[in-house]
Amino acid sequence: MFSKLALRNVRRSFRDYGVYLLTLTFGVCLFYTFNSLEGQGAMVYLAQNGNPIVDAIMIFMDIFSVFVAVVLACLILYANRFLLRRRKRELGTYLLLGLSQGQVSRLLFLETGLIGLISLAAGLALGVAASFGMSALTLSMFELDLSGMLALTFSPRAAGRTALYFGVIFLLVMALSGVQVSRAKLIDLIHGERKNEILKPRPLMVAVLQFVLGVICLLAAYAILLRFGMAVAVAVLPICIPMLTLGSVGTLLVFRSLSGFVMKFVQGHPGLYFKNLNVFTLRQWISKVHTTYLAQTVVCILLLLAIGITASSLGLNSTLSAMTDGEAPFDITVQNQSGDVERVDFDALLREGGFDPGKGLAWSMDTLFYYNRKEITGVEEASGAIKVSDLNALLARQGKASYTGPLPAPLDFGESNGLATGGLGMVCVVIPDEMAGQLDIRRQVWSADYAGEAQGETEDQLLQLVWPLNEQLALRVDTRLSIYADMMGNKILALFLGLYLGFTFLLAAAAVLALQQLSQGADNTGRYAILRRLGAEEKQVKRSATQQVALAFLLPLVLALVHSAVGMKAANDIILSVGKVDSAASSLITAGVILVVYGGYFLATALACRRMAKNA
Repeated sequence: MFSKLALRNVRRSFRDYGVYLLTLTFGVCLFYTFNSLEGQGAMVYLAQNGNPIVDAIMIFMDIFSVFVAVVLACLILYANRFLLRRRKRELGTYLLLGLSQGQVSRLLFLETGLIGLISLAAGLALGVAASFGMSALTLSMFELDLSGMLALTFSPRAAGRTALYFGVIFLLVMALSGVQVSRAKLIDLIHGERKNEILKPRPLMVAVLQFVLGVICLLAAYAILLRFGMAVAVAVLPICIPMLTLGSVGTLLVFRSLSGFVMKFVQGHPGLYFKNLNVFTLRQWISKVHTTYLAQTVVCILLLLAIGITASSLGLNSTLSAMTDGEAPFDITVQNQSGDVERVDFDALLREGGFDPGKGLAWSMDTLFYYNRKEITGVEEASGAIKVSDLNALLARQGKASYTGPLPAPLDFGESNGLATGGLGMVCVVIPDEMAGQLDIRRQVWSADYAGEAQGETEDQLLQLVWPLNEQLALRVDTRLSIYADMMGNKILALFLGLYLGFTFLLAAAAVLALQQLSQGADNTGRYAILRRLGAEEKQVKRSATQQVALAFLLPLVLALVHSAVGMKAANDIILSVGKVDSAASSLITAGVILVVYGGYFLATALACRRMAKNA
């Protein structure tokens, strides 16, 4: 009997509490996707090449997974509390029909177990697909032919960890539900959904003072962040704590003062105030603002974290991509750093080893760098020198404009970083060709680009021929493929950790807000029935329900976007210290993520509330 009853209740939950089940499924999917990284193509490639970043990524993922599990546990417990509140009358009816509290607890235990199994199975299936999509996205970000690494895989390790973590969470939910039912009185269960709500209008002056004080607190928090920068403001506690306190208090005061402002503004426009059911909608929303401003503040902060972390990780990822291009202008660079440089004829060396540079290389160049002498060049801040003809030849190979500035002149390090794969590690001065005869050779740099498609085979042949020279000379060998592999690991670490936390906070914010609105929508069903008896049209009732949900979702998002704009300014200042920032691209992608996830929850919640209003 209990099994059939539990199954019936679960089926009903799919219809009435789809947002809850959707949140559980997305939570499982998110957890599995980011714990299955070891089987994704990019990670497999890095592991095969012995990149140490793989171990670091997995360690970070293990640490952050514990944090994410705690966040999801709190979210699930909050959602379960909402469900229990909505079902108190039903549970009380079971007791009236003769079931004991232990039997009711057993029923809840079975229902939670069934919901957990369904969400776990659906989440894992969705997670496998999401993991494949994440793998495809990662591989597409790198200028390497890794299409053979893309495959649909299932990670038993990630599935086992997901099942373990969520199993513990559901057991905790079961235990707490049983305790709540066992301690509840019958009268409390029967009348559990009846909540007296008192609308206490606040004087306009109080709302104005709260709003002004809130804005001052927010401006002070912004000023601290922009004055000291993101790194200092977050790391130094005497700065971090006041900034966070001011920001949180300011956000709380702004939401608390909104009801007074909005009410006075709309009342000052009778045409808007008395249009359709705006009076009813506004009163309903304001009554909830008085009691839910704290939740609105929490949602706003969660959205801030989601937007900020996601956008920052995407921005840092694009910066690392730009750095990779600067660090690897050529397929291979061999730097002869042997004191008084003993020049090597690399082309002759390759031919002796059976490699034909004319067929295997699309381009090669032997470049000499010289010691800078201030008394000759007139430049003090440079440690090396390069002939202008050699510089222009290297720039031309990269499709860059030739150097046409004064001679001699120091070359900015950012530009000189593109003179050799792996970088030079020194600032150069550009000199006229005829001045080179007056300077001593400091370094010989041989650069080349591969010909044909089999670049991996070409690189292996070159390395086998070049590396033996280390027995007599001090060589530094850098390849585009090795640099891309190193940067790939850094990009994966920045991107995946950012998306992991960003999606978690976004899911939590959207789910909390959705569940809150569903609870309020259920509370308003009696009022919707009264409106219908008073002659309100069905279309107007549904529109009123949608407008209330829209206001609840829009306001925290707007303030979170303002917070994020200031935070991204501070974050970009840090990223700019290591490279360029593509703010437009990261902002567009973040906006797309917010639109899909947050907008999806809004639509699901609005449809559910409209259905409640229709069935009232």
